[in-house]
Amino acid sequence: MQTQTISNQKPLITPFAPAGEEDRVAGVLEEIKQRLGFVPDGLRLYTLSPPLLENFVGGIAYFNGGSRLRPMLMAMIRYLVSWHSQCQFCIDMNEGFLTAMGLQLDEIRAARANPEAAPLPENEMPLLRIALKSVEHPDNVTQTDLDKARTHGWQDRDIFDAVVQAANNRAFNQVLRTFNIEYQGAFG
Repeated sequence: MQTQTISNQKPLITPFAPAGEEDRVAGVLEEIKQRLGFVPDGLRLYTLSPPLLENFVGGIAYFNGGSRLRPMLMAMIRYLVSWHSQCQFCIDMNEGFLTAMGLQLDEIRAARANPEAAPLPENEMPLLRIALKSVEHPDNVTQTDLDKARTHGWQDRDIFDAVVQAANNRAFNQVLRTFNIEYQGAFG
């Protein structure tokens, strides 16, 4: 099994709400805290740009209520994308989400080396495969991949949602890694 290295460097940037937008940011952060019980430092970084924070949180809200994809599938997509992106913050966060959903840590981690071992129902595996392929080798996603997902009952919007979940997570991973946000408490 592969392991990740955490450098524990200090963040390169300290987030703060721009002057005059403190209340706007505080409102968004309070909504996040109400939903999760805390504000992840990865989201706290976005306080530097209130419009991007609102956009990011809006995307999360969509995936939490507007998508047909189950939260476990979305968390597994984020987890495996984060593993391949070497974003320790997101690896830890999604391991926490997945264990809170009832999965065992060893079965979650087994999917790192073999996504086919992901503890998901068979009908969700085509979406997981497409999502992972889309961020690693997007030119290799084929009509056959999409057709296989469709035979498992998925609509084009579901396929699109899985790919966007993966791509958005990859971008988030890159932002966090760029500014050395490697663990919750980085801004503590």
